[in-house]
Amino acid sequence: MALITGWYPPTRENYDTLLLIWKFYPLFASLQWLIGWYGMGKTNTASRLNIPGRLAWLTMECPGFLTLLYTLRTLPSQAGVSDLPWQNKVLAALFVMHYIYRAVLFPFLQPSMAPIHVLVWFFAGVFQVFNGVLIGSWLGAYGPTTKEAWASQSGTGQFVFGISLFYFGLAANYYHDDELREIRRREMGRQERIARREERDPKSVAKHYAVPEAGLFKVMLYPHYFVEWVEWTGFWIACGWRCQPAMMFVVNEVSAMLPRAVRGKWWYEERFGKEKIRGRWAVIPGVI
Repeated sequence: MALITGWYPPTRENYDTLLLIWKFYPLFASLQWLIGWYGMGKTNTASRLNIPGRLAWLTMECPGFLTLLYTLRTLPSQAGVSDLPWQNKVLAALFVMHYIYRAVLFPFLQPSMAPIHVLVWFFAGVFQVFNGVLIGSWLGAYGPTTKEAWASQSGTGQFVFGISLFYFGLAANYYHDDELREIRRREMGRQERIARREERDPKSVAKHYAVPEAGLFKVMLYPHYFVEWVEWTGFWIACGWRCQPAMMFVVNEVSAMLPRAVRGKWWYEERFGKEKIRGRWAVIPGVI
């Protein structure tokens, strides 16, 4: 049953319309270059419109994979597709795997999370719904749905290479996220030791920051962004170069995250000094 007739999941005509709209997202994301405010993370400010970090993150990230699963559950029968090829199922599983970590586990693994402004929460949710609908629709009906279609879309070697690149990016994402968590875990342990010695409650580590040193942090400040782009580029390669929803996922992620990384480097330089940050790129070694 369609939740919104003709749109959720979309007809082929409406899918094309949504995809066209989605191609203009980088113009919207580019506004971040013009404003200094970002309603979460290091530059977060107090506001009555802030939502507690874990709750906001969970509710703004989950719509993506839930939408994809819903679309795959409803669209194939509506489009007359009897059984999806194994490639479609593998790619859907990879998408869900990423977001089980990113949307569900990530906020509870964090030692602390800054509040998120309701506008950031809203637009992140819109991003997830668009992305889930378009990739789910491509996998469920409007991309290759036969063995022959896959042979012309993405050969076995290309598919395997793309999946391998996806797993590399996913593993690197886990690793660098955990390195960031380790900064606060170490500080939390230090504060607990001091508190026991002084017989008081430990201080909060919610605003504790340090320059990470492990892995790709040695050469860039936002490797967790970079390897996520690698991850979804692998997904796009596996889908085939002609898969526009997968291509736009990569393009839109870069356009949304690149301004944050550049501004984040400025923040690191201001907080820790340019000497401490010297030799590190923001997010793309040798470029920016």
